Amino acid sequence: MFDETARDDMSTWTAPARDDSRGVAHARQRTLKSAISCTGTALHSGQKVTMTLLPAAPDTGIIFRRTDIAGRRAEIPALWNAVADSRLCTVIANADGVTVATIEHLMAALAGCGLDNVVVELNGGEVPIMDGSAAPFVFLIECAGTVEQEAVRKAIRIRRAVSVRNDQTVASLAPGRGGLTIDFEIDFAARAIGRQRDAYLVTPATFKQDIARARTFGMLEDIPKMRAAGLGLGGSLDNAVVVNDDQILNEDGLRFSNEFVRHKILDAVGDLALAGYPIIGRFDGVRSSHAHNNKLLRALFADTTAWTLEPMPAAQSAAPAPAGRALERLSA
Repeated sequence: MFDETARDDMSTWTAPARDDSRGVAHARQRTLKSAISCTGTALHSGQKVTMTLLPAAPDTGIIFRRTDIAGRRAEIPALWNAVADSRLCTVIANADGVTVATIEHLMAALAGCGLDNVVVELNGGEVPIMDGSAAPFVFLIECAGTVEQEAVRKAIRIRRAVSVRNDQTVASLAPGRGGLTIDFEIDFAARAIGRQRDAYLVTPATFKQDIARARTFGMLEDIPKMRAAGLGLGGSLDNAVVVNDDQILNEDGLRFSNEFVRHKILDAVGDLALAGYPIIGRFDGVRSSHAHNNKLLRALFADTTAWTLEPMPAAQSAAPAPAGRALERLSA
């Protein structure tokens, strides 16, 4: 069951804040300048959903609000311990059993654009899939604009490595510098995908340029089974890359030669955003899924020696992004 006090309680587990007298400039929290809306199809339910992104007060975090449900039971904080299902997408739920599904691409866009406080209103139980990537959400955020708030931005600094493993699947967090670095490797039997690996230092610039446009993908052979289970009802070649062994069925092909692993990096950005604060550290994923990414956060927060919550230095919050690929370790 989701504990609504979890985000507030984290502050009682951490080291004292850094001394401002030493001249350390701290980053400030950010929210939207104005509200903005869109309408699209939900990937799994196939329903039309209208979503509105709203500015929120400092220390609100990301809150999902179902406008088709009355009262406070309509609100679900986007946090790691609110995840109720993670098989084909990330689903969060509150103590009343109210859910919102397929939040990962929107969460990635909010985190990638450096937003801390936003209320997401939906008139249904699933975030619209749009084109299957985070780029439409980045566009919405840019249209609404962002604004700095008075409150100091805090970050979770990884102090000691934590990992979860299951056969050939690995997800880990380790100490790092300069923000969040994500290194991801995938290995699919389909020849059109195969083995791919890539890595990035996630900044607003690298997220928009190199990660946000990568679309979700699936195997043609899996579609009948998904639809028989009542899933993927809104899926199409307009919002997903569909693979048939050695063929890409989308007429326009891929947006990047390694779009598949870049989308897995996008998913990881969204899943890790459920920590409730930006992460300063290094994430390594090998065949990791939404489920494993969430298990990693649960393992992290179960070990209070592995992290601290502290004011984020301004230099790290606004770190300049290298041109193109931020990190490349394929030959390491």
